[in-house]
Amino acid sequence: MDQRQALVAFGALSQETRLQVIRMLVVAGPDGMAAGAIAEKLEVSPSNVSFHLKELERSGLIAQQRESRSIIYTANYEALGGLVRFLMEDCCSGHPEICAPAAEVAACCTPKMEEKLQ
Repeated sequence: MDQRQALVAFGALSQETRLQVIRMLVVAGPDGMAAGAIAEKLEVSPSNVSFHLKELERSGLIAQQRESRSIIYTANYEALGGLVRFLMEDCCSGHPEICAPAAEVAACCTPKMEEKLQ
């Protein structure tokens, strides 16, 4: 992840509803959640959640796919892991062991994450 991508991602996460959506989708795992269920759980209007989902998708932090009449949203674990790795890149003035726990979490956020969650 480069600095421009990180800025877009952090910009998307800098809003309360969007941060809540990301956290909810991470918990939901690879099955994701329908837009209507997200709106209901957050107690916001469908149009409001749609706006925030669009911003998160534009940032690359979530993905969508159509299932029947619903659109299912999932966290993009690779992008989220990339964001954490971006922050940890120059970790701790040459003492990477300080950041090791966070780096391990970021390393698990890859396409293989789906396998770990199942």
